[in-house]
Amino acid sequence: MRTDDATRQPDAAFLEPRAINPKSATDFDAAYTSSPVWDIGFPQPAFQALATAGAIRGRVVDVGCGTGEHALMAAALGCEATGVDLAQTGIALARAKALERGLNVRFEVLDALQLPTLGEQFDTGLDSGLFHVLDPATRIEFAHALRAVMRTGGRYYILCFSDQQPGTWGPFRISQEEIRNTFHAGWAVESIEPSRFQVRTLPGGAHAWLVRLFAQ
Repeated sequence: MRTDDATRQPDAAFLEPRAINPKSATDFDAAYTSSPVWDIGFPQPAFQALATAGAIRGRVVDVGCGTGEHALMAAALGCEATGVDLAQTGIALARAKALERGLNVRFEVLDALQLPTLGEQFDTGLDSGLFHVLDPATRIEFAHALRAVMRTGGRYYILCFSDQQPGTWGPFRISQEEIRNTFHAGWAVESIEPSRFQVRTLPGGAHAWLVRLFAQ
């Protein structure tokens, strides 16, 4: 991480002690008019470790993909990868990265609650920073939409802010209980492990949970 990145102040929207409304394309798109603090320019280390361990395989969907680093990582592994995000600017940047890197990735502007409209099934799902911006009332709806596109036996991996992170800036802090309560129907929670969520303005990253879900 460069020194100037480490000393930059978080974007104003990220400082708000609330989550971004997941149905507002304007909120998401506005984040990419500058360089969002979560857009670190490479895969989250926790997800890179999953890739190294061989956990990312088959047909992969990167939900809330932003500028596409995790979908691109999956494609580089030889997976058939799709990235979806509500932010048109983020998707445009992701498509440009794919072209520049010579990787074949499908990127679509799509609300995560509308995943079933893809009409596809996936073996692996990746969620870096989407779940923790969903308000509690939306999370169950999201879990159902997600289950509709995951093959039975598929794995979904979440990296989200944990309730161990102090302060109120940024997204919701998520407890293990909230994760288990959200994914109680059609899912098995295989593990919830302490991890770190890397952001450009916080050296060392934020406290996070790395969640492994199994589609039943």
